Amino acid sequence: MTGFEKNLHQEMISQLHNFAAVGDAAKLKALLSHSPSLINAAADNGWTALMYGARNGHFDVVRILLEEGCDRSIVNKSRQTALDIAKFWGYKHIANLLAYVKGEQKPNFLSTEVKEYENYFSMTLVDRRSDKRTDSKWLSKKQSHPATVYILFSNLSPLVMGMERSQPPEVKLCRLCHKDVEQYMSQTEEVTLIFLGVELQFNKNFMAAHNEKVLEEEEDDDGLVAWFALSIDAASAEKFKEKHENCYFLHPPMPALLQLTEKEAGVVAQARSVLAWHSRYRFCPTCGSATKIEEGGYKKTCLKEGCPSLQGVHNTSYPRVDPVVIMQVIHPDGNHCLLGRQKRFPPGMFTCLAGFVEPGETIEDAVRREVEEEAGVKVGHVQYVSCQPWPMPSSLMIGCLAVAVSTEIRVDKNEIEDARWFTREQVVEVIIKGNQHSFFVPPSRAIAHQLIKHWIGMNANL
Repeated sequence: MTGFEKNLHQEMISQLHNFAAVGDAAKLKALLSHSPSLINAAADNGWTALMYGARNGHFDVVRILLEEGCDRSIVNKSRQTALDIAKFWGYKHIANLLAYVKGEQKPNFLSTEVKEYENYFSMTLVDRRSDKRTDSKWLSKKQSHPATVYILFSNLSPLVMGMERSQPPEVKLCRLCHKDVEQYMSQTEEVTLIFLGVELQFNKNFMAAHNEKVLEEEEDDDGLVAWFALSIDAASAEKFKEKHENCYFLHPPMPALLQLTEKEAGVVAQARSVLAWHSRYRFCPTCGSATKIEEGGYKKTCLKEGCPSLQGVHNTSYPRVDPVVIMQVIHPDGNHCLLGRQKRFPPGMFTCLAGFVEPGETIEDAVRREVEEEAGVKVGHVQYVSCQPWPMPSSLMIGCLAVAVSTEIRVDKNEIEDARWFTREQVVEVIIKGNQHSFFVPPSRAIAHQLIKHWIGMNANL
């Protein structure tokens, strides 16, 4: 092969890998139709087109490459297969496809459109069905329906039961029915009821456990299982626990809420945030008068005639969400990241810098302001990565990557205790290999962990 031919061959390999990385399935298929021998060609780091497609979550690219007969067993220089890479980045649908071997039962793909990032508290068991919140007749009927699920709260803590022998330790929500909570429903002054949404399948096991007859063919039954959150006072909570010795209210919220299973955590995040809003806004923020709860718990209406909040749309009438930026700050050399710690953190824990977005401020400007305020480092380019609901009590963590344009650290002791540049190797030792001798980072259920992990994989063989 001449030098020209070698260069052309390398350029074609580079094109193939680029098409796989960006998800251009049409161009990838066209290139392979002319040069099928390229399908398993590897770059200098040992990566193949299949690995690039798996790394970036491109289902169609991976499917085409497998149909064309690529070798899924190839490993790169870090001894990783495409399946290893898909698993690391959380692409379950692609990992499912890569793990399927011809002759076995074909995997069931619920969807080829899977979110790249599924942060803890962001998954759920219910469809919120906001259209049902204004249907008072439907809500009233569902409240007493035998299939309806209630989750109980006291002082913003959900009622749970322990899951025996689970590793790591997990807890499960106590799913109650109407007869379990009926006695509290009439205590309007001390009880808050929130409609959470609907479960799209009848929970027949739940019904059987309560010895209730499910009338699935009832003429006016839509077949939807409604979920409600019910908050009761401390005295009622104590009496309830006496009757249900296997259940308890999960407290304190952090880190206890991280013991929930992922989808139940999302339901609790929704319920806890709305209940917290009700507990903090008992009176009209505009005039101070009493209010009534409407729209399934998602609106408060002032009872004073002529209150300005009754005219037009007012954010005082609806649950609030507090936006918080959290950023993985990258050194100009690309091989260091900036992590900080507060005094209240456990000894040795460092994490991403974070702060509240101010009124009239963009996400990008909030990132730049907070990093400079806390660590004295100036930031240029800011890129959004993913977000995470954080029900403490109602924040939305907006995860970003931020590229520093200065490197000198000047810590504001009023904001944080310490901030340092850490090398990629140091972070890999901690987050991938689990070596936590010098420092450690938050657990995987925190968005900070996922942002750090995202940065590790940007240039490393992951």
